[in-house]
Amino acid sequence: MTRKSVIMFLAASIAGLFISLVSAQAGEAVEGTAKADKLEQCVEPTPVMRRNHFEFIKHQRDLTVHEGIRGSKYSLAGCVDCHARKDAAGKAVPVNAEGQFCDGCHDYAAVSLKCFECHRTVPGEK
Repeated sequence: MTRKSVIMFLAASIAGLFISLVSAQAGEAVEGTAKADKLEQCVEPTPVMRRNHFEFIKHQRDLTVHEGIRGSKYSLAGCVDCHARKDAAGKAVPVNAEGQFCDGCHDYAAVSLKCFECHRTVPGEK
C-alpha cells in the first residue's frame, strides 16, 4: 500500500468515525427542552430539593399508598413530567437514562436509583 493510500484510508476512517459519533448523539436529550429548564426553581428552592427531595418523595409515597392521596407537589410523576428532556426528534428521554436528570445526581452521589423499577421514566399521556 502506498503512502497516499494509507493517508486516504486513515482520512476516510476518521471521517466515518466522526459521522457515526454525530449520528449516535442525535438520540440524546437536548439541553433546554425540559419544562424545568425554563423555571427559576423547582417546587422548593434548588438547595432544598437537592438536600431533601428523597424525603419529600418518601412522604408522598406514604400518603399515596396508605391514604390514597395523589397529586401533591411532591409526586414522582410531577418530577418526571417537569424534568424529562426531549431528544432531537422531540421524543421524551427517560429521566434515569445515562447522563439525564435523575441519573446524573444519583451517579455523582453514588446512590442507587430504584424508583423507576416500578415508576415511569417519561411524562405520561395527558
